[in-house]
Amino acid sequence: MSANQGRESAESTEAATGMDEVWIEGGRGLKGSVAISGSKNATLPILTATLLAPGVYRFTNVPALKDVSTMLELLTLFGVRSRREDGGTLVVDSTNAHNTEAPYDLVKTMRASVYVLGPLLARFGEARVSLPGGCAWGPRPVDLHIRGMQQLGADVELEHGYIVARAAALRGNVISFDISSVGATGNLLMAAATAGGETVIENAACEPEIEALGRFLVSMGARVEGLGTPRVSIKGSTELHVASAAMIPDRIEAGTFLAAAALTGGDVETAGVDPRHLGSILNKLEAAGVSVEASETAVRVRAPKRLRPLSVTTAPYPGFPTDMQAQFMALLSVADGASTIVDTIYQDRFTHVAELQRLGADIRVEGNTAFVQGVDSLSGAPVMATDLRASAALILAGLVATGETRVSRVYHLDRGYERIEEKLQGLGAAIRRVRA
Repeated sequence: MSANQGRESAESTEAATGMDEVWIEGGRGLKGSVAISGSKNATLPILTATLLAPGVYRFTNVPALKDVSTMLELLTLFGVRSRREDGGTLVVDSTNAHNTEAPYDLVKTMRASVYVLGPLLARFGEARVSLPGGCAWGPRPVDLHIRGMQQLGADVELEHGYIVARAAALRGNVISFDISSVGATGNLLMAAATAGGETVIENAACEPEIEALGRFLVSMGARVEGLGTPRVSIKGSTELHVASAAMIPDRIEAGTFLAAAALTGGDVETAGVDPRHLGSILNKLEAAGVSVEASETAVRVRAPKRLRPLSVTTAPYPGFPTDMQAQFMALLSVADGASTIVDTIYQDRFTHVAELQRLGADIRVEGNTAFVQGVDSLSGAPVMATDLRASAALILAGLVATGETRVSRVYHLDRGYERIEEKLQGLGAAIRRVRA
């Protein structure tokens, strides 16, 4: 299939799924066990890292998501081939990888496409990547990515909406981020993997997904120390090689199902998770009155009929994740009292508020703070998803709303949740996807 055919196929798929709706009949407590898929946010940068060294890579526990498909489609433009096998296995062949540009019509659909910048610059000495798009809310400037590449010795310019970077040879340096950035940390890790000398990233992101990327680079032959801490050092190698990896569990998907269980007064086990990655989420659930039991690879929650109110402030890992803010807003909309949610990561990530209000939630927003007064019940209504996590929040709210809730524009869901309606059905929810 040609690149143009691939893009046309992706656009037609999005156009079709964009008309889909998810219908929920609320009022059922969730019970049972649900298997958590591999992490989207770990998979995406690891896939781009295959550009660093030619060969055939084998990945397991890869989620079947729209964002993963988009990344693979982007990589085909660089000569990278891929095929899926049974059981979530993905084989990626970068043997014939070559340099070209990452075009706007693909990059605009997914901000994580900017992850190709570091590997392309490291492998080919040149990269031309469109400024990213993605979810409609909030600016996510790429200046940290650009300044980091410049500090490694690259000449970087913005030309007609593209980041154009060139470097005869990257050299290690000390890079200190003003703010902790997952994307910039990942991009700099990959760029520094082949740079001469040592690179030190200060105020590096500590997220498990960045740690997973770093471990993968180590398995390729890079020397990385300090993963999971704010100070990461990388000693570049010109002899990186093929490696395999199993994707870590998706902590946001796990958190979403745990929140759904808590919201419905349910009893649910999330299987195939790493509880260490869920600390801040589990702490808040316990503070809300939820019973939490964790083993090495599973978390079980049992919830009371009514939750206690909370104060939630998002923060970089290990703080409370901004990607769980919307789901907890749905949860707290029926808690017994007044809650506050402060999002310190993205100050305008509240597009779901108006839709939750349509369901009867009592929420007031001032700046980056949402004041949530719990109500006795929500009432089903037609609502529209505005981004990935807002989609999940509206589905969660629909699980407890009386009557029927219809969530439109659910193509956002397919970017980050694998078969969420089927998994919720398995827990007893009355939910179905209605195709246009």
